[in-house]
Amino acid sequence: MVVGKFYPPHAGHHALIGAAAARCAAVTVVVAPSRRESIPLADRLDWLREVHAGTPWVRFVGRYDDHPVDYADPAAWEAHCAVFREAVGDRPVDAVFSSEAYGVELARRFDAVPVTVDPGRRDLPVSGTAVRADPVANWRWLAPPVRAWFVRRVVVVGAESTGTTTMAAALGAHYGTAWVPEYGRELTARKLARLRERRPEATVFDVTWDRDDFLEVVRAQQAAEDAAARSGGPLLICDTDARATAVWEERYLGSASAAVRAAARRPALYLLTDHRDVPFTDDGLRDGEHLRAWMTDRFRAELAGCGVPVVELTGSHEERLARAVAACDALLSAGWGLADPLVPQA
Repeated sequence: MVVGKFYPPHAGHHALIGAAAARCAAVTVVVAPSRRESIPLADRLDWLREVHAGTPWVRFVGRYDDHPVDYADPAAWEAHCAVFREAVGDRPVDAVFSSEAYGVELARRFDAVPVTVDPGRRDLPVSGTAVRADPVANWRWLAPPVRAWFVRRVVVVGAESTGTTTMAAALGAHYGTAWVPEYGRELTARKLARLRERRPEATVFDVTWDRDDFLEVVRAQQAAEDAAARSGGPLLICDTDARATAVWEERYLGSASAAVRAAARRPALYLLTDHRDVPFTDDGLRDGEHLRAWMTDRFRAELAGCGVPVVELTGSHEERLARAVAACDALLSAGWGLADPLVPQA
């Protein structure tokens, strides 16, 4: 048996579970947080099951445990052990694997052998407390699904030829992290290429759009974003999102569909690139120079009521980048605000 809060799961937890899996024919991992904690129990179970999918003899069971933590109180011990026994069910407990000092007493109460794994955190110098205090500094210890939960998503939006892609790429380079290109541009290029197979003289002005196209854009964009969130750093830079797609749908079809609007997520920050001070560059895939001011206003109105902070970027590229970096730095400095777990009573 392995018991813990896994708040959140990190490399030390995975090593502990791996050690148990290597020595035992069947392992029960009891994930037992209190209800005051900020990460849902179901998420922790999903993450652990994904990471340890290669050892199917390890099962993960979740139970809330809101009993006070007092290692000197036998009644408190019995209350916690009752939760663990109910979680384990009919399976016998022959060994208790732990990296904590309480593991020896926990094993005694189950008439099991205590197995202590890296108690001094020498092999893997990480703890849940350290991760909660500073996820950025401990990012390397987090598995892909945990990173995806913690990542701060920053979305760059703006009218055509206002530097959204340039800004997204610059921020990705600045932070050494992933950025997600605009799928709508890729789809435009494909639609134009197919059109030119029949009409070589066709231009982007001949490309047509329907509701399904915008749904495809949303789904593909979000799939790419979710994949990147698992592998990059604590900031994920996105060149557009579903709210921006709704504005583009309105621009081409006169209104935004309920399906596209319903797909909108809530990132941590929007960066809006103003059209002023950025000359329009016709790259063969753009057709809205005359609409740039209108689109800037539409983006501004669309974002105003979404409940997400918005920083407008104006001036030169250097000025815009400096303002964007300052906003992203502030976002990371604000931390994650995770609630403290129950702590041992003095």
